[in-house]
Amino acid sequence: MQDDIRRDARTPNSAARDKAAGTMKKVGGRIKESLGALTGNKRTEAQGREDQIAGAARRKKGTWKDRIKAWIDRR
Repeated sequence: MQDDIRRDARTPNSAARDKAAGTMKKVGGRIKESLGALTGNKRTEAQGREDQIAGAARRKKGTWKDRIKAWIDRR
């Protein structure tokens, strides 16, 4: 099916981008949550937790993209 399309090292991989972006969002959320806890700002703390959840979801999206691609490539 997709045998004629080959990926090389320069081809952008959206799964890898999603994993990296998710990790960065999660780290940013941890920092934001810690800053909110340190300053006593409940809103910033909650936004930090929200960012961590969004980051974890984006990372999981990248993982599923990899799994689906591997499944398609096996066929």
